[in-house]
Amino acid sequence: MSGFVADLLDRFHARVPIRAGSLIVTLFGDAIVPRGGQLALASLLEIMRAFRVSETLVRTAMSRLVAEGLFERKKIGRNTFYALSASAEEAFADAAGKIYGGSPEYWHGGFDLVLLEGSATERADARAHWQSHGYAALTPDLVIGIAGHRPKNALHLSASATHPATARALAQRAWPLDELATRYLQFNAMFVPTGAALRGHVGPNDLDCVVIRVLLIHEYRRIVLRDPLLPNPLLPEDWPGRKARNLCAAIYAIVADPADRWLGAHTCDHRGPLPAPAQPMSQRFAPQAG
Repeated sequence: MSGFVADLLDRFHARVPIRAGSLIVTLFGDAIVPRGGQLALASLLEIMRAFRVSETLVRTAMSRLVAEGLFERKKIGRNTFYALSASAEEAFADAAGKIYGGSPEYWHGGFDLVLLEGSATERADARAHWQSHGYAALTPDLVIGIAGHRPKNALHLSASATHPATARALAQRAWPLDELATRYLQFNAMFVPTGAALRGHVGPNDLDCVVIRVLLIHEYRRIVLRDPLLPNPLLPEDWPGRKARNLCAAIYAIVADPADRWLGAHTCDHRGPLPAPAQPMSQRFAPQAG
């Protein structure tokens, strides 16, 4: 293993112990689903050894993930195979739009306000629903967003800001941008050295690329899935999320295809070697200005 990859793993393990189950979900969503979605336990154990995750932890994590309905287990003879459940695969597909797609560049200049109705419990459930779609709570009964998620059974109001600075101030008040900025700055601090090492390193081996790719998406998705991905006019000029996305996309473009080369040569499902993805994974991030 290259020294800079070992250093990256050291930083991950030193900061917080890597949760095996969460890391496995990232691995499957990012790397296994595009290759058919199923993986032999033996292949999973080999991959996770590269992350310094023991066989015992992997087996324990998989038992829990199956019990929670996130994975399905299939046994053929002495061999065991795992795949994301239909609901988990659907959830990751929804998340993929945020992970690989980025923020909208255009904003029509208006806000969507939704008045929450019903009992306190019903309003709390509705508030959680809207927040999962990128809206923010202005009051216990009122949420604000910029998207067009408009079911007919909700009361919507339209609003617009009188000045761009007013719109940015409203966004700063409604969404936890300071907290997100801190997390993006931490992401940048962790992966800037990796990007520099990759640019200056001659031929990192393919397994190193698997480790970098999975850790990169694992960490990035933990932030971006909490980000409402507001359009650029609503964000500070020095918004660190822009650098984080560009950094993530640049590193991913370098390591994605070598990682897939390793997966194609060393992993299998019940039919044999995993099928190749439909398109090169290095092209996965959508272009974005800024």
